[in-house]
Amino acid sequence: MHTIAILALDQVIPFDLSTPIEVFTRTRLPDGRPGYQIRVCAERPEIDAGAFTLRTPWGLDGLSGADTIIVPGTATPSAPLTSSVCNALRAAAESGTRIASICSGAFPLAATGLLDGLRATTHWAAAELLAATHPDVDVDPGVLYVDSGQILTSAGAAAGLDMCLHMIRHDYGSAVAADAARLSVMPLEREGGQAQFIVHDHPPTPQGSTLEPLLTWLQDNLGRDLTLADLAARAGFSTRTLIRRFSEQTGTTPLQWLHRARIRQAQHLLETTHHSVERIAAQVGFGSPTAFRDRFKRTTGVSPHTYRRTFS
Repeated sequence: MHTIAILALDQVIPFDLSTPIEVFTRTRLPDGRPGYQIRVCAERPEIDAGAFTLRTPWGLDGLSGADTIIVPGTATPSAPLTSSVCNALRAAAESGTRIASICSGAFPLAATGLLDGLRATTHWAAAELLAATHPDVDVDPGVLYVDSGQILTSAGAAAGLDMCLHMIRHDYGSAVAADAARLSVMPLEREGGQAQFIVHDHPPTPQGSTLEPLLTWLQDNLGRDLTLADLAARAGFSTRTLIRRFSEQTGTTPLQWLHRARIRQAQHLLETTHHSVERIAAQVGFGSPTAFRDRFKRTTGVSPHTYRRTFS
């Protein structure tokens, strides 16, 4: 039987903690035997879990000998990792144990150095912080989970369930994983990645800047067929000056800013109207529905139809 040790750190997120417990505990092999044995481990007998105090039956010694260790997210992802926890995770990795994190559990895993040089993910809202705090980690905020072989990381909340089902399929095959997915009322594979859930704010409009009049005008005229020369003429700049001002004041190029504004407006229309995709493509200034679909999927990870089905 495959043994899974779940490491509960202080301020552990209860949802992240319970997800692997529920999924793996209910996993059954074709002959009815359980597929996994679960240990909940912690550095101390009692752990602060926010709304309640958690009493764990295993200490850090429970990590030793486990086939898989899962590190759930915590409400304080930047909290320093104790040397005892750090050493226990490193020792487990050296022995070949599979280690996975859920949501902000990527932060303590990164603090051990085990993610250095690897592609990894976490909740999209914490991705920039993870990348800034651990620059040796290749952070991908657009996916539900990353399997790097021995080390796995998942995005927030329900993405932990996606990762657990993925591990079950790796351990016991698709039939056992599909049965676990049905018990969880969850598709074995979800369409798209985490990118579709990222809140894309309106592109920045620096207040009082020389670009503010142009950017305000653009927000009201996204449906127009606009070129770089059109934007420069509207602003009264040469194209070279316009590009330089955009880089200085918004951190991007004029056309990238325009694409971002158009996709954000398209998301709003998909969420709040019943307009066809073709009509929305025209409303936000794309020359063809095909070009719109391609740009939308590159930005959000899913098609406009899938986005509407998810968020409308």
